[in-house]
Amino acid sequence: MCRNLSKYALLFLFLSLSGSIFLLRIIPTMEVGSGPHSWNCHTISALYQLQTRIHSSLITTNIPKYNHNLTFCAHLGQKPSPEDELEERYLLDSIQWPGPPPRFATPSLRQSSDPVHSVFTILPNKERREWHIGDQLEAVVQIRDFQGRPKRYGGDFLLARLHSPELGAAVAGTVVDHRNGIYSALFPLLWVGPAQVEITLVHSSEAVAVLKHLREHRPDRVFFKSLFRLGFLSETTVCNMCLPSDQHLLCNYTDLSTGEPWYCYKPKMLSCDTRINHAKGGYLKHLLTNNQALLFQSGVNIKVQIHALGKDRINVLPPEDNAEKEGSSVKTESIQLTPSGYYFKDSWQPLGGTVMRHFNESAAITQCLRNKVINMYGDSTIRQWFEYLITSVPEIKEINLHSPKNVGPFMAVDTTHNILLKYRCHGPPIRFSTVIASELRYISNELDGLSGGPHTVVVLSIWAHFSTFPVEVYIRRLRHIRRALLRLLDRAPGTLVVIRSANLQALDQEVSLYNSDWYSLQLDTVLKAMFRGLDVLMVDAWEMSSAHHLPHALHPPRAIVENMIDMLLSYVCPEKKRS
Repeated sequence: MCRNLSKYALLFLFLSLSGSIFLLRIIPTMEVGSGPHSWNCHTISALYQLQTRIHSSLITTNIPKYNHNLTFCAHLGQKPSPEDELEERYLLDSIQWPGPPPRFATPSLRQSSDPVHSVFTILPNKERREWHIGDQLEAVVQIRDFQGRPKRYGGDFLLARLHSPELGAAVAGTVVDHRNGIYSALFPLLWVGPAQVEITLVHSSEAVAVLKHLREHRPDRVFFKSLFRLGFLSETTVCNMCLPSDQHLLCNYTDLSTGEPWYCYKPKMLSCDTRINHAKGGYLKHLLTNNQALLFQSGVNIKVQIHALGKDRINVLPPEDNAEKEGSSVKTESIQLTPSGYYFKDSWQPLGGTVMRHFNESAAITQCLRNKVINMYGDSTIRQWFEYLITSVPEIKEINLHSPKNVGPFMAVDTTHNILLKYRCHGPPIRFSTVIASELRYISNELDGLSGGPHTVVVLSIWAHFSTFPVEVYIRRLRHIRRALLRLLDRAPGTLVVIRSANLQALDQEVSLYNSDWYSLQLDTVLKAMFRGLDVLMVDAWEMSSAHHLPHALHPPRAIVENMIDMLLSYVCPEKKRS
Protein backbone atom coordinates (compact mmCIF):
# COMPACT_ATOMS: atom_id res chain seq x y z
CA MET A 1 0.00 0.00 0.00
CA CYS A 2 2.73 2.46 1.05
CA ARG A 3 4.83 1.54 -2.00
CA ASN A 4 1.83 2.26 -4.30
CA LEU A 5 1.23 5.66 -2.60
CA SER A 6 4.90 6.50 -3.02
CA LYS A 7 4.75 5.56 -6.70
CA TYR A 8 1.63 7.75 -7.26
CA ALA A 9 3.20 10.64 -5.32
CA LEU A 10 6.24 10.59 -7.59
CA LEU A 11 4.01 10.50 -10.67
CA PHE A 12 1.90 13.39 -9.35
CA LEU A 13 5.03 15.45 -8.63
CA PHE A 14 6.35 14.79 -12.15
CA LEU A 15 3.05 15.86 -13.74
CA SER A 16 2.89 19.03 -11.61
CA LEU A 17 6.39 20.08 -12.56
CA SER A 18 5.74 19.34 -16.23
CA GLY A 19 2.60 21.45 -16.14
CA SER A 20 4.37 24.36 -14.46
CA ILE A 21 7.17 24.27 -17.03
CA PHE A 22 4.61 24.13 -19.86
CA LEU A 23 2.74 27.15 -18.48
CA LEU A 24 5.91 29.18 -18.00
CA ARG A 25 7.01 28.42 -21.56
CA ILE A 26 3.73 29.37 -23.26
CA ILE A 27 2.95 32.48 -21.20
CA PRO A 28 5.37 34.76 -23.09
CA THR A 29 3.81 33.75 -26.44
CA MET A 30 0.18 34.36 -25.44
CA GLU A 31 -1.69 37.65 -25.73
CA VAL A 32 -3.26 39.21 -22.66
CA GLY A 33 -6.64 40.43 -23.87
CA SER A 34 -10.19 39.43 -24.58
CA GLY A 35 -11.35 36.35 -26.35
CA PRO A 36 -11.85 32.67 -25.59
CA HIS A 37 -8.10 31.98 -25.41
CA SER A 38 -7.12 34.98 -23.26
CA TRP A 39 -5.48 34.51 -19.89
CA ASN A 40 -6.46 36.27 -16.70
CA CYS A 41 -3.84 39.00 -16.00
CA HIS A 42 -3.62 38.05 -12.34
CA THR A 43 -2.85 34.46 -13.28
CA ILE A 44 -0.10 35.46 -15.66
CA SER A 45 1.30 37.89 -13.14
CA ALA A 46 1.43 35.36 -10.33
CA LEU A 47 3.18 32.80 -12.51
CA TYR A 48 5.57 35.33 -14.00
CA GLN A 49 6.47 36.82 -10.61
CA LEU A 50 7.41 33.31 -9.50
CA GLN A 51 9.68 33.07 -12.52
CA THR A 52 11.08 36.55 -11.85
CA ARG A 53 11.82 35.77 -8.22
CA ILE A 54 13.76 32.71 -9.31
CA HIS A 55 15.56 34.81 -11.93
CA SER A 56 16.35 37.61 -9.46
CA SER A 57 17.75 35.20 -6.92
CA LEU A 58 20.14 33.91 -9.56
CA ILE A 59 21.10 37.28 -11.04
CA THR A 60 24.44 37.35 -9.28
CA THR A 61 25.51 34.27 -11.17
CA ASN A 62 23.85 35.02 -14.54
CA ILE A 63 26.16 37.90 -15.35
CA PRO A 64 27.36 38.66 -18.87
CA LYS A 65 30.37 36.83 -20.25
CA TYR A 66 33.01 39.35 -21.36
CA ASN A 67 35.67 38.84 -23.96
CA HIS A 68 38.57 39.64 -21.65
CA ASN A 69 40.99 40.07 -24.54
CA LEU A 70 39.19 43.27 -25.58
CA THR A 71 38.86 46.57 -23.74
CA PHE A 72 35.79 48.06 -25.37
CA CYS A 73 34.35 49.88 -22.36
CA ALA A 74 36.63 52.91 -22.65
CA HIS A 75 35.68 53.64 -26.26
CA LEU A 76 31.93 54.10 -25.79
CA GLY A 77 30.23 57.48 -25.82
CA GLN A 78 30.67 60.45 -28.12
CA LYS A 79 33.80 60.55 -30.26
CA PRO A 80 36.27 63.00 -28.70
CA SER A 81 37.61 65.94 -30.67
CA PRO A 82 41.29 66.00 -31.69
CA GLU A 83 41.95 68.41 -28.79
CA ASP A 84 40.23 66.05 -26.36
CA GLU A 85 42.21 63.10 -27.69
CA LEU A 86 45.45 65.03 -27.23
CA GLU A 87 44.55 65.91 -23.64
CA GLU A 88 43.55 62.32 -22.95
CA ARG A 89 46.90 61.02 -24.17
CA TYR A 90 48.68 63.58 -21.98
CA LEU A 91 46.65 62.59 -18.91
CA LEU A 92 47.17 58.86 -19.48
CA ASP A 93 50.90 59.45 -19.95
CA SER A 94 51.02 61.43 -16.68
CA ILE A 95 49.71 58.45 -14.68
CA GLN A 96 51.80 55.77 -16.37
CA TRP A 97 53.00 53.41 -13.66
CA PRO A 98 56.14 51.26 -13.91
CA GLY A 99 55.69 47.56 -13.36
CA PRO A 100 57.59 44.29 -13.11
CA PRO A 101 59.59 43.11 -16.15
CA PRO A 102 57.89 40.61 -18.49
CA ARG A 103 59.71 37.67 -16.92
CA PHE A 104 57.72 38.33 -13.73
CA ALA A 105 54.39 38.12 -15.54
CA THR A 106 53.40 35.27 -13.23
CA PRO A 107 54.47 36.67 -9.86
CA SER A 108 55.15 34.62 -6.79
CA LEU A 109 54.94 35.89 -3.22
CA ARG A 110 58.63 35.13 -2.58
CA GLN A 111 59.71 37.43 -5.41
CA SER A 112 57.32 40.25 -4.46
CA SER A 113 57.96 43.24 -2.22
CA ASP A 114 58.06 42.53 1.50
CA PRO A 115 57.64 45.50 3.87
CA VAL A 116 59.28 43.59 6.73
CA HIS A 117 62.55 43.03 4.85
CA SER A 118 62.48 46.54 3.33
CA VAL A 119 64.09 49.52 5.10
CA PHE A 120 64.41 53.28 4.86
CA THR A 121 67.26 55.58 5.87
CA ILE A 122 67.19 59.32 6.56
CA LEU A 123 69.95 60.99 4.55
CA PRO A 124 72.11 63.59 6.32
CA ASN A 125 71.66 67.24 5.51
CA LYS A 126 73.94 68.14 2.61
CA GLU A 127 74.65 71.68 3.80
CA ARG A 128 74.99 71.37 7.57
CA ARG A 129 74.64 68.94 10.44
CA GLU A 130 71.39 70.40 11.79
CA TRP A 131 67.96 70.57 10.27
CA HIS A 132 66.21 73.93 10.01
CA ILE A 133 62.77 75.12 8.97
CA GLY A 134 62.67 75.49 5.18
CA ASP A 135 65.09 72.59 4.58
CA GLN A 136 64.08 69.52 2.62
CA LEU A 137 64.36 66.10 4.26
CA GLU A 138 65.05 63.01 2.17
CA ALA A 139 64.64 59.39 3.19
CA VAL A 140 65.84 56.60 0.88
CA VAL A 141 63.75 53.42 0.76
CA GLN A 142 65.22 50.07 -0.29
CA ILE A 143 62.55 47.53 -1.20
CA ARG A 144 63.40 43.86 -0.74
CA ASP A 145 61.45 40.72 -1.54
CA PHE A 146 60.33 37.99 0.88
CA GLN A 147 63.69 36.30 0.51
CA GLY A 148 65.46 39.46 1.66
CA ARG A 149 66.91 40.21 -1.77
CA PRO A 150 66.92 43.83 -3.04
CA LYS A 151 64.34 44.47 -5.76
CA ARG A 152 65.75 45.59 -9.10
CA TYR A 153 62.64 47.29 -10.52
CA GLY A 154 60.09 49.84 -9.33
CA GLY A 155 56.31 50.16 -9.33
CA ASP A 156 55.62 49.74 -5.61
CA PHE A 157 52.91 52.01 -4.18
CA LEU A 158 54.33 53.79 -1.13
CA LEU A 159 52.92 56.45 1.17
CA ALA A 160 55.25 58.83 3.03
CA ARG A 161 54.37 60.98 6.01
CA LEU A 162 56.33 63.27 8.33
CA HIS A 163 54.63 63.89 11.65
CA SER A 164 55.01 65.07 15.22
CA PRO A 165 52.46 63.64 17.69
CA GLU A 166 53.69 66.09 20.34
CA LEU A 167 52.79 69.09 18.19
CA GLY A 168 49.80 67.67 16.32
CA ALA A 169 51.78 68.34 13.14
CA ALA A 170 52.01 66.29 9.93
CA VAL A 171 52.61 66.62 6.21
CA ALA A 172 52.34 64.16 3.33
CA GLY A 173 55.63 63.41 1.58
CA THR A 174 56.43 63.08 -2.10
CA VAL A 175 57.66 59.65 -3.25
CA VAL A 176 60.03 59.41 -6.22
CA ASP A 177 60.39 55.99 -7.89
CA HIS A 178 63.91 55.46 -9.28
CA ARG A 179 62.65 52.27 -10.98
CA ASN A 180 65.40 50.09 -9.52
CA GLY A 181 63.88 49.08 -6.19
CA ILE A 182 65.01 52.34 -4.57
CA TYR A 183 62.68 55.23 -3.74
CA SER A 184 63.17 58.71 -2.34
CA ALA A 185 60.66 60.17 0.11
CA LEU A 186 60.90 63.96 0.23
CA PHE A 187 59.46 66.24 2.92
CA PRO A 188 59.46 69.99 3.45
CA LEU A 189 60.31 70.94 7.04
CA LEU A 190 57.45 73.17 8.15
CA TRP A 191 57.58 73.35 11.96
CA VAL A 192 60.11 73.73 14.73
CA GLY A 193 60.51 70.68 16.94
CA PRO A 194 60.46 66.88 16.57
CA ALA A 195 59.56 65.25 13.24
CA GLN A 196 59.24 61.51 12.57
CA VAL A 197 59.34 59.77 9.17
CA GLU A 198 56.75 57.11 8.38
CA ILE A 199 56.85 55.01 5.18
CA THR A 200 54.05 52.58 4.30
CA LEU A 201 53.90 49.95 1.57
CA VAL A 202 50.31 50.09 0.30
CA HIS A 203 50.76 47.57 -2.55
CA SER A 204 53.74 45.79 -4.03
CA SER A 205 54.60 46.43 -7.67
CA GLU A 206 53.35 42.92 -8.42
CA ALA A 207 49.99 43.69 -6.81
CA VAL A 208 49.71 46.98 -8.72
CA ALA A 209 50.24 45.08 -11.98
CA VAL A 210 47.25 42.88 -11.06
CA LEU A 211 45.12 45.94 -10.23
CA LYS A 212 46.05 47.55 -13.53
CA HIS A 213 45.03 44.44 -15.45
CA LEU A 214 41.69 44.24 -13.63
CA ARG A 215 40.92 47.88 -14.39
CA GLU A 216 41.57 47.49 -18.08
CA HIS A 217 40.04 44.06 -18.68
CA ARG A 218 37.37 43.50 -16.01
CA PRO A 219 35.06 46.53 -15.94
CA ASP A 220 32.33 44.03 -15.05
CA ARG A 221 33.72 43.18 -11.61
CA VAL A 222 31.13 45.50 -10.09
CA PHE A 223 27.78 45.03 -11.78
CA PHE A 224 24.47 46.82 -11.52
CA LYS A 225 20.82 46.00 -11.94
CA SER A 226 17.48 47.65 -12.63
CA LEU A 227 13.94 46.69 -11.82
CA PHE A 228 11.37 46.89 -14.62
CA ARG A 229 7.69 46.85 -13.71
CA LEU A 230 4.34 47.27 -15.42
CA GLY A 231 1.24 46.51 -13.41
CA PHE A 232 1.71 43.11 -11.84
CA LEU A 233 4.63 42.16 -14.08
CA SER A 234 8.20 42.81 -12.92
CA GLU A 235 11.68 41.72 -13.93
CA THR A 236 15.24 42.55 -12.89
CA THR A 237 18.11 42.64 -15.39
CA VAL A 238 21.85 43.36 -15.31
CA CYS A 239 23.06 46.86 -16.25
CA ASN A 240 26.43 48.50 -16.81
CA MET A 241 28.24 51.14 -18.78
CA CYS A 242 29.31 48.50 -21.26
CA LEU A 243 27.53 45.20 -21.86
CA PRO A 244 28.22 42.52 -24.49
CA SER A 245 25.47 42.94 -27.07
CA ASP A 246 25.89 39.48 -28.55
CA GLN A 247 24.04 37.72 -25.71
CA HIS A 248 20.78 39.64 -25.19
CA LEU A 249 18.93 42.64 -26.54
CA LEU A 250 19.93 45.89 -24.85
CA CYS A 251 18.01 48.86 -23.48
CA ASN A 252 19.99 51.98 -24.34
CA TYR A 253 19.87 54.71 -21.67
CA THR A 254 22.68 56.83 -23.13
CA ASP A 255 22.26 60.44 -21.99
CA LEU A 256 21.15 62.60 -24.90
CA SER A 257 22.99 65.73 -23.73
CA THR A 258 26.39 64.29 -22.84
CA GLY A 259 26.44 60.99 -24.70
CA GLU A 260 27.32 59.20 -21.44
CA PRO A 261 26.52 55.52 -22.14
CA TRP A 262 24.45 53.25 -19.91
CA TYR A 263 22.77 49.97 -20.82
CA CYS A 264 20.57 47.30 -19.31
CA TYR A 265 19.62 43.95 -20.75
CA LYS A 266 16.09 44.15 -22.07
CA PRO A 267 13.48 42.35 -19.99
CA LYS A 268 11.87 39.39 -21.67
CA MET A 269 8.28 40.57 -21.31
CA LEU A 270 8.53 44.33 -20.67
CA SER A 271 9.64 47.32 -22.68
CA CYS A 272 12.69 49.44 -21.89
CA ASP A 273 10.61 52.42 -20.72
CA THR A 274 9.26 50.45 -17.73
CA ARG A 275 12.51 50.79 -15.77
CA ILE A 276 11.78 51.71 -12.15
CA ASN A 277 15.15 52.01 -10.44
CA HIS A 278 18.91 51.52 -10.47
CA ALA A 279 20.92 49.62 -7.86
CA LYS A 280 24.26 48.01 -7.20
CA GLY A 281 24.03 44.37 -8.21
CA GLY A 282 27.12 43.07 -6.48
CA TYR A 283 30.81 42.29 -6.78
CA LEU A 284 32.30 39.47 -8.79
CA LYS A 285 34.29 36.95 -6.80
CA HIS A 286 37.20 34.66 -7.63
CA LEU A 287 38.99 37.28 -9.73
CA LEU A 288 42.45 36.20 -8.61
CA THR A 289 44.56 33.12 -9.06
CA ASN A 290 45.96 31.51 -5.93
CA ASN A 291 49.35 33.15 -6.52
CA GLN A 292 47.77 36.56 -7.10
CA ALA A 293 45.69 36.30 -3.93
CA LEU A 294 48.91 36.03 -1.90
CA LEU A 295 49.84 39.53 -3.07
CA PHE A 296 46.82 41.00 -1.24
CA GLN A 297 47.11 39.99 2.41
CA SER A 298 46.14 42.31 5.24
CA GLY A 299 48.97 42.69 7.72
CA VAL A 300 51.44 41.11 5.26
CA ASN A 301 51.63 43.29 2.15
CA ILE A 302 48.66 45.68 2.27
CA LYS A 303 49.37 48.97 4.09
CA VAL A 304 52.24 47.72 6.23
CA GLN A 305 54.83 50.16 7.59
CA ILE A 306 58.50 49.86 6.62
CA HIS A 307 60.96 50.22 9.51
CA ALA A 308 63.97 52.52 9.61
CA LEU A 309 67.60 51.47 9.37
CA GLY A 310 68.93 53.85 12.01
CA LYS A 311 66.94 56.73 13.43
CA ASP A 312 63.51 57.60 12.08
CA ARG A 313 63.20 61.09 13.57
CA ILE A 314 64.97 64.43 13.58
CA ASN A 315 64.70 67.70 15.45
CA VAL A 316 63.96 70.79 13.39
CA LEU A 317 65.50 74.10 14.44
CA PRO A 318 64.37 77.64 13.57
CA PRO A 319 65.90 79.29 10.50
CA GLU A 320 69.44 80.37 11.25
CA ASP A 321 68.60 84.03 10.76
CA ASN A 322 65.38 83.88 12.77
CA ALA A 323 65.11 82.71 16.38
CA GLU A 324 61.70 81.08 16.28
CA LYS A 325 60.62 79.11 19.30
CA GLU A 326 59.83 75.37 19.27
CA GLY A 327 56.27 74.64 18.20
CA SER A 328 56.15 77.36 15.55
CA SER A 329 55.67 76.74 11.85
CA VAL A 330 57.25 77.99 8.66
CA LYS A 331 56.45 80.97 6.44
CA THR A 332 55.10 79.51 3.21
CA GLU A 333 57.38 81.48 0.85
CA SER A 334 60.45 79.36 1.66
CA ILE A 335 59.02 75.94 0.72
CA GLN A 336 60.67 74.03 -2.13
CA LEU A 337 58.18 71.17 -2.35
CA THR A 338 54.57 72.14 -2.92
CA PRO A 339 52.15 70.18 -0.72
CA SER A 340 48.68 71.71 -0.57
CA GLY A 341 48.98 72.07 3.20
CA TYR A 342 49.94 70.45 6.49
CA TYR A 343 48.59 69.93 9.99
CA PHE A 344 49.77 71.98 12.93
CA LYS A 345 48.10 71.63 16.35
CA ASP A 346 45.70 69.24 14.52
CA SER A 347 44.50 72.11 12.34
CA TRP A 348 44.97 72.13 8.57
CA GLN A 349 47.24 74.92 7.32
CA PRO A 350 46.78 75.48 3.56
CA LEU A 351 49.85 76.59 1.60
CA GLY A 352 48.15 77.92 -1.51
CA GLY A 353 47.54 81.43 -0.21
CA THR A 354 44.14 80.86 1.37
CA VAL A 355 43.91 81.82 5.03
CA MET A 356 42.28 79.01 7.00
CA ARG A 357 39.46 80.20 9.22
CA HIS A 358 37.86 78.09 11.95
CA PHE A 359 34.10 77.74 12.26
CA ASN A 360 33.83 76.04 15.63
CA GLU A 361 30.45 77.56 16.53
CA SER A 362 27.24 76.92 14.63
CA ALA A 363 26.56 80.67 14.65
CA ALA A 364 29.77 81.22 12.66
CA ILE A 365 28.69 78.69 10.03
CA THR A 366 25.22 80.25 9.85
CA GLN A 367 26.68 83.71 9.40
CA CYS A 368 28.98 82.46 6.61
CA LEU A 369 26.18 80.69 4.72
CA ARG A 370 23.60 83.48 5.12
CA ASN A 371 21.75 84.18 1.84
CA LYS A 372 23.54 81.29 0.13
CA VAL A 373 22.33 78.36 -1.97
CA ILE A 374 24.76 75.46 -1.63
CA ASN A 375 24.42 72.79 -4.33
CA MET A 376 26.28 69.56 -3.56
CA TYR A 377 26.69 66.93 -6.28
CA GLY A 378 28.54 63.64 -6.22
CA ASP A 379 29.15 60.50 -4.23
CA SER A 380 28.72 59.69 -0.54
CA THR A 381 31.92 61.53 0.42
CA ILE A 382 30.21 64.85 -0.41
CA ARG A 383 26.97 63.65 1.17
CA GLN A 384 29.05 63.35 4.35
CA TRP A 385 29.59 67.13 4.17
CA PHE A 386 25.83 67.69 3.83
CA GLU A 387 25.24 65.51 6.89
CA TYR A 388 27.97 67.31 8.84
CA LEU A 389 26.40 70.72 8.20
CA ILE A 390 22.85 69.77 9.15
CA THR A 391 24.02 68.06 12.36
CA SER A 392 26.38 70.92 13.31
CA VAL A 393 23.93 73.76 12.67
CA PRO A 394 20.57 73.24 14.45
CA GLU A 395 18.98 76.11 12.51
CA ILE A 396 19.38 74.25 9.21
CA LYS A 397 16.42 71.88 9.10
CA GLU A 398 16.24 68.97 6.68
CA ILE A 399 13.06 68.73 4.63
CA ASN A 400 11.62 65.24 4.32
CA LEU A 401 11.56 64.55 0.58
CA HIS A 402 10.82 60.85 1.27
CA SER A 403 14.08 60.00 -0.49
CA PRO A 404 15.79 56.66 0.18
CA LYS A 405 18.22 56.78 3.09
CA ASN A 406 21.83 57.49 2.09
CA VAL A 407 20.73 58.05 -1.52
CA GLY A 408 18.79 61.31 -1.75
CA PRO A 409 18.13 63.79 -3.12
CA PHE A 410 18.22 65.73 0.14
CA MET A 411 17.37 69.32 0.99
CA ALA A 412 17.71 71.46 4.11
CA VAL A 413 16.77 75.09 4.81
CA ASP A 414 17.24 77.84 7.35
CA THR A 415 14.43 80.32 6.61
CA THR A 416 15.66 82.81 9.20
CA HIS A 417 19.06 83.22 7.56
CA ASN A 418 17.89 82.39 4.01
CA ILE A 419 20.11 79.31 3.60
CA LEU A 420 19.29 76.51 1.16
CA LEU A 421 21.42 73.34 1.20
CA LYS A 422 20.93 70.60 -1.41
CA TYR A 423 22.55 67.26 -2.22
CA ARG A 424 22.10 65.01 -5.25
CA CYS A 425 24.11 61.93 -6.22
CA HIS A 426 25.84 61.78 -9.58
CA GLY A 427 24.60 59.65 -12.46
CA PRO A 428 25.66 56.06 -13.15
CA PRO A 429 27.91 54.29 -12.47
CA ILE A 430 26.93 54.64 -8.83
CA ARG A 431 26.94 51.81 -6.30
CA PHE A 432 24.11 53.00 -4.08
CA SER A 433 21.49 50.56 -2.84
CA THR A 434 18.51 51.80 -4.86
CA VAL A 435 18.08 55.03 -6.83
CA ILE A 436 14.75 55.84 -8.46
CA ALA A 437 15.32 55.92 -12.23
CA SER A 438 13.84 59.41 -12.57
CA GLU A 439 16.37 60.69 -10.01
CA LEU A 440 19.42 59.53 -11.98
CA ARG A 441 20.94 62.84 -13.07
CA TYR A 442 24.31 63.65 -14.58
CA ILE A 443 26.17 66.48 -12.84
CA SER A 444 26.81 68.36 -16.08
CA ASN A 445 23.07 68.46 -16.85
CA GLU A 446 22.32 69.69 -13.31
CA LEU A 447 24.93 72.44 -13.66
CA ASP A 448 23.33 73.56 -16.92
CA GLY A 449 20.09 74.05 -14.98
CA LEU A 450 21.62 76.43 -12.42
CA SER A 451 21.22 80.19 -12.67
CA GLY A 452 24.34 80.74 -10.60
CA GLY A 453 25.53 84.04 -9.23
CA PRO A 454 27.31 85.46 -6.16
CA HIS A 455 24.92 83.71 -3.77
CA THR A 456 25.41 80.28 -5.37
CA VAL A 457 27.99 77.74 -4.18
CA VAL A 458 28.61 74.52 -6.14
CA VAL A 459 30.44 71.68 -4.37
CA LEU A 460 31.49 68.56 -6.31
CA SER A 461 33.01 65.18 -5.47
CA ILE A 462 33.08 62.41 -8.04
CA TRP A 463 35.68 59.61 -7.98
CA ALA A 464 34.85 56.62 -5.73
CA HIS A 465 32.50 54.87 -8.18
CA PHE A 466 34.82 55.05 -11.20
CA SER A 467 37.69 52.93 -9.90
CA THR A 468 36.56 49.75 -11.67
CA PHE A 469 36.51 51.35 -15.12
CA PRO A 470 39.32 52.33 -17.49
CA VAL A 471 40.58 55.86 -16.76
CA GLU A 472 39.27 57.06 -20.14
CA VAL A 473 35.75 56.69 -18.73
CA TYR A 474 36.59 59.04 -15.85
CA ILE A 475 38.30 61.54 -18.15
CA ARG A 476 35.19 61.66 -20.34
CA ARG A 477 32.92 62.28 -17.35
CA LEU A 478 35.13 65.07 -15.98
CA ARG A 479 35.32 66.63 -19.43
CA HIS A 480 31.52 66.99 -19.51
CA ILE A 481 31.49 68.44 -16.00
CA ARG A 482 34.29 70.88 -16.84
CA ARG A 483 32.44 72.16 -19.90
CA ALA A 484 29.26 72.64 -17.87
CA LEU A 485 31.21 74.52 -15.18
CA LEU A 486 32.74 76.81 -17.79
CA ARG A 487 29.27 77.53 -19.19
CA LEU A 488 28.02 78.26 -15.67
CA LEU A 489 30.93 80.60 -14.88
CA ASP A 490 30.46 82.37 -18.23
CA ARG A 491 26.81 83.20 -17.58
CA ALA A 492 27.23 83.77 -13.82
CA PRO A 493 30.85 84.76 -13.04
CA GLY A 494 30.21 85.22 -9.33
CA THR A 495 29.41 81.54 -8.77
CA LEU A 496 31.78 79.81 -6.33
CA VAL A 497 32.86 76.29 -7.34
CA VAL A 498 34.65 73.98 -4.88
CA ILE A 499 35.88 70.48 -5.77
CA ARG A 500 36.63 67.84 -3.15
CA SER A 501 39.35 65.43 -4.23
CA ALA A 502 39.67 61.70 -3.51
CA ASN A 503 40.86 60.34 -0.16
CA LEU A 504 42.56 57.24 1.20
CA GLN A 505 40.54 54.44 2.76
CA ALA A 506 40.87 51.22 4.73
CA LEU A 507 41.93 48.29 2.54
CA ASP A 508 41.76 44.54 2.66
CA GLN A 509 41.94 42.07 -0.22
CA GLU A 510 38.35 42.49 -1.37
CA VAL A 511 38.27 46.29 -1.16
CA SER A 512 41.62 46.48 -2.95
CA LEU A 513 40.20 44.82 -6.05
CA TYR A 514 37.43 47.39 -6.42
CA ASN A 515 38.48 50.55 -4.57
CA SER A 516 42.22 50.38 -3.98
CA ASP A 517 43.98 53.60 -2.99
CA TRP A 518 46.06 53.06 -6.12
CA TYR A 519 42.94 53.46 -8.25
CA SER A 520 41.96 56.53 -6.22
CA LEU A 521 45.42 58.09 -6.59
CA GLN A 522 45.28 57.73 -10.36
CA LEU A 523 41.82 59.31 -10.53
CA ASP A 524 42.88 62.06 -8.13
CA THR A 525 45.86 62.93 -10.32
CA VAL A 526 43.60 63.19 -13.37
CA LEU A 527 41.02 65.28 -11.48
CA LYS A 528 43.55 67.85 -10.30
CA ALA A 529 45.16 68.11 -13.73
CA MET A 530 41.85 68.63 -15.56
CA PHE A 531 40.70 71.48 -13.30
CA ARG A 532 44.08 73.15 -12.79
CA GLY A 533 44.07 76.76 -13.95
CA LEU A 534 40.28 77.11 -13.91
CA ASP A 535 38.34 79.42 -11.64
CA VAL A 536 37.55 76.60 -9.22
CA LEU A 537 38.86 75.88 -5.72
CA MET A 538 40.11 72.54 -4.39
CA VAL A 539 39.81 70.86 -1.01
CA ASP A 540 42.69 68.39 -1.12
CA ALA A 541 41.12 65.45 0.70
CA TRP A 542 43.98 63.20 -0.47
CA GLU A 543 46.68 65.06 1.44
CA MET A 544 44.37 65.81 4.36
CA SER A 545 43.69 62.09 4.84
CA SER A 546 47.26 61.00 4.00
CA ALA A 547 48.91 63.32 6.51
CA HIS A 548 46.49 62.78 9.40
CA HIS A 549 47.23 60.26 12.15
CA LEU A 550 43.70 58.80 12.22
CA PRO A 551 43.07 55.54 10.31
CA HIS A 552 42.15 55.81 6.65
CA ALA A 553 38.44 55.49 5.89
CA LEU A 554 36.28 55.98 2.81
CA HIS A 555 34.24 58.40 4.92
CA PRO A 556 36.98 60.13 6.95
CA PRO A 557 36.64 60.60 10.73
CA ARG A 558 34.96 63.73 12.02
CA ALA A 559 38.25 65.43 12.94
CA ILE A 560 39.32 65.37 9.28
CA VAL A 561 35.87 66.38 8.01
CA GLU A 562 35.90 69.37 10.38
CA ASN A 563 39.09 70.58 8.72
CA MET A 564 37.58 69.98 5.26
CA ILE A 565 34.47 72.00 6.15
CA ASP A 566 36.64 74.79 7.59
CA MET A 567 38.51 74.81 4.28
CA LEU A 568 35.23 74.96 2.32
CA LEU A 569 33.83 77.77 4.44
CA SER A 570 37.14 79.66 4.23
CA TYR A 571 36.58 79.71 0.47
CA VAL A 572 32.95 80.79 0.85
CA CYS A 573 33.80 83.46 3.46
CA PRO A 574 37.46 84.43 3.00
CA GLU A 575 39.19 86.47 5.65
CA LYS A 576 38.78 90.15 4.88
CA LYS A 577 42.00 91.91 4.02
CA ARG A 578 42.98 94.64 6.41
CA SER A 579 43.39 98.09 4.91
